[in-house]
Amino acid sequence: QVQLLESGGGLVQAGTTLRLSCAASGRDFGDDVMGWFRQAPGKDRELVGAVRQNGRYIYLADSVKGRFTVNRDRAKSMLFLRMENLKTEDTAVYMCAAGPEYETWDYWGQGTQVTVSS
Repeated sequence: QVQLLESGGGLVQAGTTLRLSCAASGRDFGDDVMGWFRQAPGKDRELVGAVRQNGRYIYLADSVKGRFTVNRDRAKSMLFLRMENLKTEDTAVYMCAAGPEYETWDYWGQGTQVTVSS
């Protein structure tokens, strides 16, 4: 069974740091692009950041540049999102996704809630 499982979300105060993890299993994701999306209440889903097979960035949203980092452990089929200096507007469900190429996201996780309080 192909699965992307996110973890690490929670309720945190503004200004703190949180690290999300995504464990991919059920197939070889080594050749896939992987990324983090988020969806806040009442808003469209947005791409936060995406990385290539070698871990190099394809995309990082302007709203998180300088605060968020996407890392990938290809050997362990893991994707990480380190979020620093969190803001209340970062509150959302964060989901990881994978696919054969950028903007072709075939696999999705269920998401993990991140709530940032002021």
